[in-house]
Amino acid sequence: IMAGKIVADTLEHSTAGSLDTQYVVNGSAKNWLAFDGTATTPAARGSFNHSSITDNDTGDFTNNFTSSLADVNYAPMVLGSHDSSNYYTGLELVTIATGSVRFHTKYAANNTKYNMTDTICTIHGDLA
Repeated sequence: IMAGKIVADTLEHSTAGSLDTQYVVNGSAKNWLAFDGTATTPAARGSFNHSSITDNDTGDFTNNFTSSLADVNYAPMVLGSHDSSNYYTGLELVTIATGSVRFHTKYAANNTKYNMTDTICTIHGDLA
């Protein structure tokens, strides 16, 4: 078995042009998670660099990463909705750590914590 490394400054597609690899390294999400916050035991519907979800309380979740971030200066974003007629948007960051992010999802009308059926969390930053 041979291990190796490819070093490239530019990726080029035969018909779509080229891309500086810094955009791939610095511009790609380092973690993402989609889950149903109303489930008895929330589980990822889809994810990347995600190890588990901790359901701390109503509308209070921790997204645990498989690989840690380099520091706590990353950009987390959480979005969510509950059904087609009532959109619940609200995010309160509780704890930003290198191995996880804890957040509250909230009902925007009265700012109370609320479990959403469609919750999405993405993290942009540098891996350790």
